[in-house]
Amino acid sequence: MVLEGGLPLSMSARFLAVALLPIVLTACAGSETSGGMSFTGDRGVADQPYPNNYRAEILAFMHTYLNSPVGVQEAMMAEPVQRTVGGRIRYVSCLRYSAKDADGSYHGAGERAVVYVDGRLDRIIEKAAEVCAGVTYAPFPELEKMVR
Repeated sequence: MVLEGGLPLSMSARFLAVALLPIVLTACAGSETSGGMSFTGDRGVADQPYPNNYRAEILAFMHTYLNSPVGVQEAMMAEPVQRTVGGRIRYVSCLRYSAKDADGSYHGAGERAVVYVDGRLDRIIEKAAEVCAGVTYAPFPELEKMVR
């Protein structure tokens, strides 16, 4: 391969460019205030609709989010409540569960916040202690019954 100036592109330069591409794309996709990547367009309005289909959306998302969706333990979920996330009012549903690691072991239950924009699942916040403070959890047996 030859660059515009007629200089050859070496294999190591090509490898470096390919290796750095995911890092650059990840940096562009992240957001300091949201704690994650957004999957839907955000109109920025405060009058957000209630996420009526939140249970089914969470289950569908968790199939792809978890390394192994089988064998989830201690699954608990709080119904969506309005919280301020990234300076905007959003519906948030909090999850607490323990999933299998790659080696098959379990660690203590982790807490995550599921953020909704325009009534649809938008993103998951990994470190959700502040966003989930004071919510009331109830058993979420459907998460524990997931199969591949």
